Amino acid sequence: MDLNISSIEIENRIFSIRGNQVMIDNDLAEIYCVETKRLNEQVRRNIDRFPENYRFQLSNNEKTELVANCDRLKKH
Repeated sequence: MDLNISSIEIENRIFSIRGNQVMIDNDLAEIYCVETKRLNEQVRRNIDRFPENYRFQLSNNEKTELVANCDRLKKH
């Protein structure tokens, strides 16, 4: 699948959380044309290649706030 995403669309997928600019796994998987499950699997299998400041998991409160502020994330 060839997905052509504009820089504006990518910028709209960047959120500020804990003072860091981040993208959620689902958006990264879409950009790289892989399943979210596979992206997360590769991170787990190659954890030493992903420095801690490049990955983290949202708390339940952060997830609730993010979903409340971004309608497209309600399915997550």
